[in-house]
Amino acid sequence: MVDDERRVLIDALKQSQAADGSWRFPFETGISTDAYMIILLRTLGIHDEPLIQALVERIESRQDPNGAWKLFADEGDGNVTATTEAYYALLYSGYRKKNDPHMQKAKARILEMGGLERVHLFTKVMLALTGQHPWPRRFPLPLEFFLLPPSFPLNMYDLSVYGRANMIPLLVAAERRYSRRTAKSPDLSDLVVSRNDWRLPESRSLWSYIKRSLIGLPDQLHHAAEQRAVRYMLDHIEPDGTLYSYFSSTFLLIFALLALGYPKDDPYIQRAIRGLRSLRTEIDGHTHMQYTTASVWNTALASYALQEAGVPLTDRTIEKANRYLLSRQHIRYGDWAVHNPYGIPGGWGFSDVNTMNPDVDDTTAALRAIRRAAAKETAFRHAWDRANQWLFSMQNDDGGFAAFEKNVGKRFWRYLPIEGAEFLLMDPSTADLTGRTLEYFGTFARLTKDHPAVARAVDWLLDHQEADGSWYGRWGICYVYGTWAAVTGLSAVGVPIDHPAMQKAVHWLLSIQNADGGWGESCKSDGAKTYVPLGASTPVHTAWALDALIAAAERPTAEMKAGVRALIRLLRHPDWTASYPAGQGMAGAFYIHYHSYRYIFPLLALAHYEQKFGPFVD
Repeated sequence: MVDDERRVLIDALKQSQAADGSWRFPFETGISTDAYMIILLRTLGIHDEPLIQALVERIESRQDPNGAWKLFADEGDGNVTATTEAYYALLYSGYRKKNDPHMQKAKARILEMGGLERVHLFTKVMLALTGQHPWPRRFPLPLEFFLLPPSFPLNMYDLSVYGRANMIPLLVAAERRYSRRTAKSPDLSDLVVSRNDWRLPESRSLWSYIKRSLIGLPDQLHHAAEQRAVRYMLDHIEPDGTLYSYFSSTFLLIFALLALGYPKDDPYIQRAIRGLRSLRTEIDGHTHMQYTTASVWNTALASYALQEAGVPLTDRTIEKANRYLLSRQHIRYGDWAVHNPYGIPGGWGFSDVNTMNPDVDDTTAALRAIRRAAAKETAFRHAWDRANQWLFSMQNDDGGFAAFEKNVGKRFWRYLPIEGAEFLLMDPSTADLTGRTLEYFGTFARLTKDHPAVARAVDWLLDHQEADGSWYGRWGICYVYGTWAAVTGLSAVGVPIDHPAMQKAVHWLLSIQNADGGWGESCKSDGAKTYVPLGASTPVHTAWALDALIAAAERPTAEMKAGVRALIRLLRHPDWTASYPAGQGMAGAFYIHYHSYRYIFPLLALAHYEQKFGPFVD
């Protein structure tokens, strides 16, 4: 049973590999990017009708019978932000009218959920940029903030790189109160429930004092801040024309440049549009605009999983995958070097075109994939050595590991009156990154908890275990993800199975196992900051939980065998749970369905079971 399923997964991965050795599974994030692409093209007068019509069809395919759109299946009656974005885009496309029955139902749901006033901050920004909503009087973060040097207690490099990438172009456009309507702009005024101005609350903290000090500064200083913002944006454009390869930051870049007086046919703007178009993918016969590509991440994970499942290094699939990874190792310095001035480039990024924004998780994933090649070939050995040096240099002062940068987790930012500030502006140590880094150190670098850097990371994890025995995972859904990463990491560096933290984690995982033997967690967990059951098992959550139990056991248990049976059943008879989001970017706003995960993580769990316990005996 296990052998058969493993071969099916191996074959599926091999057959889906691209010619260049990568895996280009879609990075699916709902309909927001589809809607924004329609709105952007119409705003700029770009008449790409085949693309617009295709996006209209996909957006409509995701509408619920009650007229709303959701971010995930069990969200409830709908999401006001997603529904507003879809409604606006469908109207702006020109192919749908307000009196269409499904549009009338969408409008009714928007009004029932609170109207335009209830949409997310970024959607309000998009509405302001396109003339559908007034700008607030001011943002709590003035543009002059970006002039403060890194030595200042609060400065632009204390924001996460994702925060910088989005906030800089946003503030450029906001400071100029830029707005662009066209003859085709729909009228959304009938979605307003309250006529109150959009106001962001003032912060009554140290930042209020800093902000008041900056606002009265001379015009020359404001101009200097604007110029620095422009320089930052242009210096961080990737080879494909996107800003950091993110859809949202590139969308904002285009409007920031327009606000500064750049014509819409300016080369920077045209390259940015081409870059966004390159994010197009096909899912179930529908066109989707990806938020970014996940090619490096998918390729590193797939190569590693295949090797764990017994595919040899000499197999053409592995050779091609690892050559692709070698070509994507970073040699450029990025913003990460501000807080890590002695580090040398050597990490990997997430997307195919990422050249300056490496992250810890992709780096350890790539290192797992090339570990055998590094023992046989000089080029891979050099890559291995450089990446390990970079990885060690990225450990935070608190002992944990973050995603993109070092020591960028000041708690102050979560009190700034910006929705999602905790996720948008901060990049602190997390259980998932720290656990997965420990798993790499222990399994592949052969380090134990006695190594000073490893010991500090272990201490951080033990200090951040939840009272119920779980860990919160920042980049996945959510507590199952974090607990899997922590348990496998602690086990890999020699924390014994009978350690109280390990036993609490195992007890928690068993306490949430479903009656069918699997596991499933709701996306609601991230907002609630506590585990919320999905009410059904998913293949990815089941694989994560099973892999954690395997790492924390000396012999197979009845619960573990039930998990294996559930996993195989979920793979052989997929339902809606197969496409349930397993990743997150921002609680309540941004969820990710990784199409590669339903192959990679089940394959890893099954391979690890047989490596440790031998053939599965039911």
